[in-house]
Amino acid sequence: MVFKILFTTATLLILLSACSSPKHQPISTLTLIPSLSDDIAIMSDGYQLPLNRYIAEKPKATIIALHGFNDYRNAFTPLCHYLSNNNINCYTYDQRGFGETKHRGLWPKKGALQNDLITMTQLIKEKHPKLPLYVIGESMGGAVIMTAFADKQVTHVEGIGLLAPAVWARHTQPWYQQLALWITVRIAPGWKPTGKGFEKIVSDNNEMLKELSKDPLVIKGTRIDTIYGLTNLMDQALESAKTLSEKGVIFYGRKDELITKKPTCEMLGNITSNENNLSNNWRFVLYEEGYHMLSRDLQAETVYQDLITWINNTTQSLSEELSLSNGQWRTQYCDA
Repeated sequence: MVFKILFTTATLLILLSACSSPKHQPISTLTLIPSLSDDIAIMSDGYQLPLNRYIAEKPKATIIALHGFNDYRNAFTPLCHYLSNNNINCYTYDQRGFGETKHRGLWPKKGALQNDLITMTQLIKEKHPKLPLYVIGESMGGAVIMTAFADKQVTHVEGIGLLAPAVWARHTQPWYQQLALWITVRIAPGWKPTGKGFEKIVSDNNEMLKELSKDPLVIKGTRIDTIYGLTNLMDQALESAKTLSEKGVIFYGRKDELITKKPTCEMLGNITSNENNLSNNWRFVLYEEGYHMLSRDLQAETVYQDLITWINNTTQSLSEELSLSNGQWRTQYCDA
């Protein structure tokens, strides 16, 4: 009887795995020299990334900001206005499959998002060669940065900032959620679940959330195979925390219901396990009233100011910083 059950289960899994496969964006055969204009960046495969620029009158630094999952470049409009008014250039672009890019809603091939980021840093550094360049990312954008910079030194980038980075890897998720994704991506990769019953509070800024619900460029229905692609990215991001060596800062909200304490604490543990990370001045800020969308929460200006303080490379503590070097992050957050 036991053998029969095992045989039936194995047969079912094999049939499921043969049913279908995740759909990705088509791969281009073009080979171009990447270029940058006022409102678009063209990658080496010809793919076009819509771009917003916010240029300061007397800039002292430049930032590239990467948006989160299902979002697009306008996510950083308030932040970029604030930065440009404080002498920092800000660039933000639509990542592949989001905003106004082609094949919207489809996950790109492995490595494409990371290659785009590295290319963007090179193009923008060429545009402002005398200014220090920083890269920041929110949620999925943070995961793209982590995986792009893992195991490598990008010497033209001064530092990286991660706002609630998406590190909710599979092994930190409930087993039934892992199983459900594994099955559905094989039998119905194009299915778009409603998400009903899984609602999370992502921000305390209700007016902003209402505007997002009306914005046609914010993706509302997500394909299962795109969620699968995001999950693969989050797996890689959490692992990559062990090998990050750039100077960096992590911003996180204690009330974040999307990227929860478990994966975040594992990420911090991975970072602090590498002695080079501490010597390169990694910092952690935990906002007591912060949610997932830190750059658009009601207290967003505090995050903006902390970011500017960090860029200025001062010795001044950030507003709600917990030390990584003495384990304060663990005792006051992870073990609390």
